[in-house]
Amino acid sequence: MADVHTKETRSFNMSRIRDKDTKPEMLVRKYLHAQGLRFRLHYPGLPGRPDIVLPRHRTVVLVHGCFWHAHDDKPCFRLPSSRTEWWQRKLGHNKARDWQQQRELVLLGWRVIVVWECELKSICRATTLNQLVKQITRPNDEVIMEISSC
Repeated sequence: MADVHTKETRSFNMSRIRDKDTKPEMLVRKYLHAQGLRFRLHYPGLPGRPDIVLPRHRTVVLVHGCFWHAHDDKPCFRLPSSRTEWWQRKLGHNKARDWQQQRELVLLGWRVIVVWECELKSICRATTLNQLVKQITRPNDEVIMEISSC
């Protein structure tokens, strides 16, 4: 199937996709701040410059977009039907980089919490954010965890 946009329009649209201050990230930040948790943003001294760093709790929160981080086996992620091989390589590289950065953070003594974009949809947002605060304030033995409520 041909692209419905011209090459210039598609390029412009893709250039507007940001890696910081996304809507899901802003939702998480506002909620954490309202709960009295203080954090740093995109701390350059840590691998991958995590989205949210809570030094007091020695925890980082990564807010992942379902497409760019390839949220496997979920209806929110679908591989594009054109240039499939290229996208598989690109998204596979993203996943490998995510995994490596998470391991490096753990080796440095940080707990890693991953929140997926689809978990912040309106039907399960409250549950997801409540679970996130519980994981931050009452840590368990897991060093890498994903918040899943839907």
